[in-house]
Amino acid sequence: MKRILLLSLSTMLLLSSCVSKKDYAALEAKQKETQDLLNSATVKLNACLSDEASATARANALEERIADLRKNNESLIQSNKDLTMLTAKGADNVERTLESIKEKDLKITRLQDALNKKDSVTLALVTSLKREVGINDPDIEVNVEKGVVFISISDKLLFKSGSYTVTSNAKDVLAKVAKVVNGKPDFECMVEGHTDSKSYNKGVLQDNWDLSVKRSTSIIRVLEDLGVESARLIAAGRSYYVPLVDNDTAENRAKNRRTRIVIMPKIDQFYDMIEKEMKNLSTGN
Repeated sequence: MKRILLLSLSTMLLLSSCVSKKDYAALEAKQKETQDLLNSATVKLNACLSDEASATARANALEERIADLRKNNESLIQSNKDLTMLTAKGADNVERTLESIKEKDLKITRLQDALNKKDSVTLALVTSLKREVGINDPDIEVNVEKGVVFISISDKLLFKSGSYTVTSNAKDVLAKVAKVVNGKPDFECMVEGHTDSKSYNKGVLQDNWDLSVKRSTSIIRVLEDLGVESARLIAAGRSYYVPLVDNDTAENRAKNRRTRIVIMPKIDQFYDMIEKEMKNLSTGN
């Protein structure tokens, strides 16, 4: 541009010395027009350069945005894959948990069925005992206590006062008990002797403990004679420590002097069954 301008000036100076004023004016107008065109071109060039810089900046910003979007897209794809894997694992875990719950419910149902069966047998046993022994006798009580069947027999039906020898009348009652017990081979029979609180010391017996246990073993010997298997019998004495009523009157002391025959499922078999079912529950088998 500068060269063109200098060339134009030089030309004007040369021509000014040898051209007319009219020609000079025309040349001067032409030079002005050329200068205006140059200025206009320079403005446009600067505007183009500015637009180019802005476009370049926008392009760079868009490229960075595209890179961020690609990165986010890849992250979302990976997250979706991870979520899909977690969902699949979660569904598998839920399914396994449900299967485990079903198995445990089945085991619990089986155990409950066994308990219900035991309760049904217990109820049938109570019915049999009440029918055989005689429910209307006030000195004989047949009942269920803590899941076991017991027969409570007043001592006046079994022994004479201060004695542990079983009376002949008692053997009739015990024969009915033996009949029911023999009909239930999976049950054991525990005989508990109970006394009142009056001190007892006679012969080889030192105290109420001795008397209660001795009365228990006397009943057991009668049950053995009546055919009850000895291995199913248990002797127990409670002295006067489990009274039904206070030992403050002769009538109450008579109530407390009793023999209780407890008929119950064989404990080892019953707990073996429960232990087996609990082990199955814990292992999931």
